[in-house]
Amino acid sequence: MTLDDLRVFVAVCRAGSLSAVARDLSCTQSAVSQHVKRLERETKVQLLERHPRGVAPTAAGRLLRAAAADGIAGLDLALRRLDELARGEAGSVRITTGATTVRHFMSEAVVAFRNRYPRAGLEFRTETSSRSCFDALASNTLDLAWITIGGPMPGIQQRRVAELPWVLAVRADDPLADRTHIEAADLGDVRHIRLPEDSSSRAHLDTAFAKLGIHVTSDAGIADWDTAILLAELGLGHAVVPALPDRRTAGGTGPVRFLPIPDLPRLPVGWAVRRWDDLTPLARAFADSVAPDDTPDG
Repeated sequence: MTLDDLRVFVAVCRAGSLSAVARDLSCTQSAVSQHVKRLERETKVQLLERHPRGVAPTAAGRLLRAAAADGIAGLDLALRRLDELARGEAGSVRITTGATTVRHFMSEAVVAFRNRYPRAGLEFRTETSSRSCFDALASNTLDLAWITIGGPMPGIQQRRVAELPWVLAVRADDPLADRTHIEAADLGDVRHIRLPEDSSSRAHLDTAFAKLGIHVTSDAGIADWDTAILLAELGLGHAVVPALPDRRTAGGTGPVRFLPIPDLPRLPVGWAVRRWDDLTPLARAFADSVAPDDTPDG
C-alpha cells in the first residue's frame, strides 16, 4: 500500500469514475484500477462497487476514504508548511470563489496582501455553487472557499464574514425607480431575471420567497449577479441581487436604481475551510484581510 494508491483511491471516490481520474492523471484506466486492486488485496475487502454511471465506495471503502483523505490532507499541509519555512513568505494561498466574488469582496484584500507579502502567490478557482466549493475543499486542492453560509457540513468549518441585504435592480425610467424601497409582496408583479438554479444565493432567495408566499415570474432570463444587473439596466427585467460591498448597489443616480427589500432575510457569506487550525499562516492572513466592515448596511 503506497501513498499514491491512497491518493488515487480518494480521487476515484470523489469523481465516481476510474476514467475521469485517469484523464486527470494522464494515465490509463487500467493503471488507476491497479491502484485500487492493490489496496483491495492488502485490506482483503472490496472497496468499490460498480454502478451504471460509474463507481462508488462500499462501506469499507468509505471508511478507508475518510481516513486516507484526512491523512493525506495532514501530510500535504505539513509539506506546504515545510516549504513555506524554507521559502519564507514565498508560499501560495489557494482560494475558490463564485464568478463575481473577487471583484466585489476581495479586491482591496488582494492589493493589501500583495503589498504585505510580495513573494507570496494567490491562486483563484471559480466554482458555481457552495456545494462544488465543499467538494474542492474535501479533495484538499485548495485552502479557502468563499461561500453562502448554510447549514453544517461534515468535515467543513464555516465562518460568517458579512450579511448582505437584498435590493431590486430596476432601470432609472422604470415606474418603480422613484420608490425608497420595495415590499416583498410587490415582487410577484414584476418580471424577474433569476439567479442560476445551482447557486446558493438562488436557493437562499427561493426559500425566502416560499416562506413569504411569493410566486415570481422568471421568464426574463437567468444570470449571475453582475449580468443580472446589466440585463436590468438594458430593460429586460428586474433583478433581485445582494447589495454588494463595493457600493455599486447602494441607491445610485446612474441608469440603474437599487431599491432595498427589507422583508427578505439577509444573505450570509463568508469562508469555509477544512479546519481553521490547519491553515497555513499565509492563508489565515488572507482570510483575515477580507473584513466585514466594507459591507453595506442596507
